[in-house]
Amino acid sequence: MLKPIVAAVLLAAAPAAAAETNAALARIDADRAANEAAAKAIWNFAEVGYQEARSSALLQKRLKDAGFDVKAGVAGAPTAFTATWSNGTGPVIGIMGEYDALPGLSQTADPAKTIRSDVTAGHGCGHHLFGVASASAAIAVKDWMKANGAKGAIRFYGTPAEEGGAGKVYMVREGLFNDVDIALHWHPSSENSADVQTSNSNKSGKFRFHGISAHAAGAPERGRSALDGVEAMNMMANMMHEHMPEKSRMHYIITAGGNAPNVVPDFAESFYYVRNPDAEVVRETFERLVKTAEGAALGTGTTVDYEVIHGALPLLPNRTLQTLVHAKLSQVGGVLYTTEDTAFAQKIIPTLGQTKAKLSDAALVEPMKESHEAGSTDVGDVSWTVPTAGFSTATWVPGTPAHSWQAVAAGGTSIGMKGMQNAAKVLALTAIDLFQKPELIAAAKEEFAERRGPDFVYHSLVGDRTPPLDYRNAPGK
Repeated sequence: MLKPIVAAVLLAAAPAAAAETNAALARIDADRAANEAAAKAIWNFAEVGYQEARSSALLQKRLKDAGFDVKAGVAGAPTAFTATWSNGTGPVIGIMGEYDALPGLSQTADPAKTIRSDVTAGHGCGHHLFGVASASAAIAVKDWMKANGAKGAIRFYGTPAEEGGAGKVYMVREGLFNDVDIALHWHPSSENSADVQTSNSNKSGKFRFHGISAHAAGAPERGRSALDGVEAMNMMANMMHEHMPEKSRMHYIITAGGNAPNVVPDFAESFYYVRNPDAEVVRETFERLVKTAEGAALGTGTTVDYEVIHGALPLLPNRTLQTLVHAKLSQVGGVLYTTEDTAFAQKIIPTLGQTKAKLSDAALVEPMKESHEAGSTDVGDVSWTVPTAGFSTATWVPGTPAHSWQAVAAGGTSIGMKGMQNAAKVLALTAIDLFQKPELIAAAKEEFAERRGPDFVYHSLVGDRTPPLDYRNAPGK
């Protein structure tokens, strides 16, 4: 339950005139064409984690042109950056933006599965919308601060490689959030919601087996198959599923298994994810997974080494902030479809399989509730460092799952762009309210301290490794 003083502050009229807040929304509306052009450019780039050079540069230029102080290549990642606009001593509000695409989801902006010929990746999580909306909001808040003499700083975080590269983790570890009072984020979705949400912690690793090549028919006894090592590990890992904590999840792919059936492969690689709501359970399960790899190597006469690729803590929720964000999301409202949008959506719906979602759901804002997201995000590490809140807007056709070709398609249309504009407005309104109402920041920090506990010490799941800048490259020896 919210404390009475916090509830009263949330319901109170803003100190500044409504016209001043409306000016921030008007700025976002005025930037619609620029926002859509930037989002479509990043959608077309479809750059994967730590390789988002053009996407990052586009956002950096836009913020620099708007008067922000841009620091590029932070935390050891060339595509990571911060952009700050300061107006004296006061609260520091951070807004996060992502821009990496997913491999293997190349798709046109059509309601039928159609692979693009120019890229091999796609924005199946809508990060092209994420980064642009957040930057637009930061600029609108800067304009409002300047016009009204509001003290403090607005800071945009350009965070690369959310999809399995944990870009934010390295930024947290570098101390880049240490002076931030409140951090905000959002995410593309098939619905409009701002829940008090937790998520799964996650740790991943690539397991590389090394064997001895030989002719698979002429001299098989002289070979030792690295693929045998991978398959033996996978078999034992699947046996682990029966003996893992109930809420755990583990999944993998084979990224390299050899080049020809008649050559005993001397190199093979698998890529594993381990998840659980508890980060300590993830640590323990990953250690067990390492033992299966070592056992597989011993049994197949191969050797194995592994590389931790990423790790993320679960989201630490903050009801105080989520109540504010939900109020702003309700104020902005959902996504309204045109006739053209409806025609596109009606063609997408049959491809989604069984879904109870209706097209009219895009216009609704879901009631705020407590929920758990089975996926993972590197926002989790930020949320254990600074009070953090987020939300989703309906950038996809209702019922669309993330990481799908349907999400890529809708994200390249006016449906995605409308959800992006709404997200920018919610972020701006939330940040402005926080600058106006220091009581909310204090209450959020009090809740944050209570949830985190007095004995919490931050430990990253990636340890002391440097950012895995090549994790999306083809496997090698």
